[in-house]
Amino acid sequence: MKIAILDDYQNATASLNCMALLAGHEVKVFNSGTRGLGQLALRLQPYEALVLIRERTAFNRALLSKLPNLKLISQTGKLAGHVDVAAATELGIAIAEGVGSPTAPAELTWALIMAAARKIVPYANNLRDGLWQTASINPALNGLGFVLKGRTLGIWGYGKIGQMVAGYGRAFGMQVVVWGSQASRDKAVADGYEAAPSREAFFAQANVLSLHLRLNDATRGIVTAADLAQMRPDALLVNTSRAELVEPEALEQALQKGRPGYAAVDVYTSEPLAADAPLLRMPTVLATPHLGYVEQDSYELYFRHAFQNVVEFANGTPANINNPDYARQARR
Repeated sequence: MKIAILDDYQNATASLNCMALLAGHEVKVFNSGTRGLGQLALRLQPYEALVLIRERTAFNRALLSKLPNLKLISQTGKLAGHVDVAAATELGIAIAEGVGSPTAPAELTWALIMAAARKIVPYANNLRDGLWQTASINPALNGLGFVLKGRTLGIWGYGKIGQMVAGYGRAFGMQVVVWGSQASRDKAVADGYEAAPSREAFFAQANVLSLHLRLNDATRGIVTAADLAQMRPDALLVNTSRAELVEPEALEQALQKGRPGYAAVDVYTSEPLAADAPLLRMPTVLATPHLGYVEQDSYELYFRHAFQNVVEFANGTPANINNPDYARQARR
């Protein structure tokens, strides 16, 4: 098969052990993204199979309809709304889902919490400029960091990642408080954590508040400006899940008003993030370039399953197909 691997910004797939699975196939790795419909269609028209790195490129009906040779989309990890499944099914395009792991995003979440709490990045950057124990040359921002022990960690969303982050908080001596669905709160209580008595109390009492919700119609924009206004002026909001969970521009405006005082963010509504994005100009924000799953072990896991799905499809034994009805549709 003619296979394209999209949006491999770091050219990482070439060094993966699992790349050997695609031996015998014609493989092209694209290291740069293309956003225009016409450019994308022109680039991808020759390929029979596409391997997507999470949701770095979206495939709507208009784009899919311009790819007459496409037979398979092989997803690393799970689908997250970036592929029009109905359109793909109607066009006879199979979508194979992979597997995911909560470990890397949970660990990154904790790394961001620790780095932001102790102001590690600004201290380190200023040290390179010869400034000793200086978090900022602005006296208002040159305050001390804080330890996590004894403080309150709020977790909204008690799924696999949220549960791991709660465990890290417990290990560090934090008081863990959970908000979310009734089932999530009940599960948290059963695991020995607290359930917040109300949404307002959840936002008001957290020293660190971390979001771990799936993005869907019900959760899009679920964190409002009013929620953020409830937070403490010294609180830290952490988002390694989806930027769209927060109302558009609500976080930027809340930070300017000082509630919460700080944020650590790994996800953005438009990626790659533009260099002039407002969040990158805020000294109270620790921003990372969507690194939640971007590490060696996760890549080997995600791509091994995605490549194996391609191989199975090429062999006539498709597996892990999200839209099995694709086979019933006549392609053009």
